[in-house]
Amino acid sequence: MQPKDICEKVIEWFQENMPVAETELHYHDPFQLLVAVILSAQCTDKRVNMITPALFKRFPTPEKMAAVEPEEVFEEIRSCSYPNNKAKNLVGMARKLISDFQGTVPEEMEELLQLPGVGRKTANVILSVVFNKPAMAVDTHVFRVSARLGLTVGSKTPEETERQLVKLFPPELLPVAHHWLILHGRYVCVARKPLCGECGLRVWCPTGNPAGISL
Repeated sequence: MQPKDICEKVIEWFQENMPVAETELHYHDPFQLLVAVILSAQCTDKRVNMITPALFKRFPTPEKMAAVEPEEVFEEIRSCSYPNNKAKNLVGMARKLISDFQGTVPEEMEELLQLPGVGRKTANVILSVVFNKPAMAVDTHVFRVSARLGLTVGSKTPEETERQLVKLFPPELLPVAHHWLILHGRYVCVARKPLCGECGLRVWCPTGNPAGISL
């Protein structure tokens, strides 16, 4: 099967079996989601959700976070990965929001990438989740699952995976497709021992069903 054909089957299956797919990060506004996504780099959503209640209570707005030094933010996020760098990025991000964007999270890729701690993946999460734009954030789960399913071919970078997936999925489905692939990779198509026997997509998967046998 070609990637386009596999994509059609994937969409059909997810629309039937996972019609609602959302981020597992807890947040109440765009700023809080931006903070949570920055914290989630090389860290689990579960751990981030343990950190953010106290962090958001102390620093609920960009203004509050911009007014302190990174050391104060570090005290609230020390249990996540790379807390020193993330504390510096969070304070820098908050200060940039205040100085350049009137304290509002921007809704354009080029502007989001100006914020400390924000790379293309983080920017795409904000674009798709907050602003419902046709963006595809590629993390390790999306990269792995899309390759195993045959949705992407020969991709060696997240950027190339993003380009291929954006061409495959209808624009209006990209935001939810991002969550479909992440959640599938997190709970079924896991890195070391994928649960192929439990996978509803196996019948079309060139990795889990290489012989193309009707299951």
